[in-house]
Amino acid sequence: MDRTLVRKNTAQLYVRYQRRIGEASRADTVRVAWWLLQYTFGVVDAEDIATRAIRTMRGKSETAFAARCDDWFQTDVVPHVSDEARRTVARHRDSGDLCAIVTGASRYSAEPLARVLEIPHVIATELECDDAGLFTGRHVPPLCYGHGKIERTQKLAEERGFALEEASFYTDSISDLPLLEVVKTPVVVNPDPRLRRVAKKRGWRIEIW
Repeated sequence: MDRTLVRKNTAQLYVRYQRRIGEASRADTVRVAWWLLQYTFGVVDAEDIATRAIRTMRGKSETAFAARCDDWFQTDVVPHVSDEARRTVARHRDSGDLCAIVTGASRYSAEPLARVLEIPHVIATELECDDAGLFTGRHVPPLCYGHGKIERTQKLAEERGFALEEASFYTDSISDLPLLEVVKTPVVVNPDPRLRRVAKKRGWRIEIW
């Protein structure tokens, strides 16, 4: 999703939105930028960062957060949805391919994009909720990152009757190397430096959206 379907990283867009409405400080913006820099170079401890970020959601209403993400998406994300992404998704859809967003972000960030692009499936990091509809501050394992993306995507493949070895997968990040190595058609889009080197070495398609 980030830096592929959307030209920017949605976490960065969200913290900018929070700062605009007075819910985030300059320090929050810098901290997210630092995390994203580590992510870009594949040196991030994703589990630790996700745990810390998700902990801040404890006690918040799932319904209210989903509504907020819908509003944020319209104002801050839609302008960054890639035209080439729209064309690529439409081409796969018109060919009868099953389409899914596979992202380390939460489904509250991804589902508004899925609706705009008419993508029927979202595979994302799941946030745990209690019986009252409040976030517990924990995620439902596995985190949708690295090998966790394979595990979560494999569940959809089994439900829908296809094999990952027949699929195409688009990504910008070296953290997605495990899933890229499984699918039939790996495509790197706006790749980070490490992924670009791997893609050139292996002859994978590189696209700039």
